[in-house]
Amino acid sequence: MTTTGNCGGGTKLKAVLSGFNGKPVLENIRITNDDPDGFVAKATLSKTVGNGVGPVFVDCGGEAGVTLLVTHV
Repeated sequence: MTTTGNCGGGTKLKAVLSGFNGKPVLENIRITNDDPDGFVAKATLSKTVGNGVGPVFVDCGGEAGVTLLVTHV
């Protein structure tokens, strides 16, 4: 999956975080562009993820953001 966005005043994309009960939802997270005006990160879904909706958080160095990940497998 690909996550894109704008840091809204943050310095750059530093991390992408997602999980539930200590289990990762996203694996192999790679920040391919940390530009605060248009970041891009890529990841794969964990094999344990089923159907549902969950949050994906981004750390933009001074600003935090959240989006929803919707899965249907």
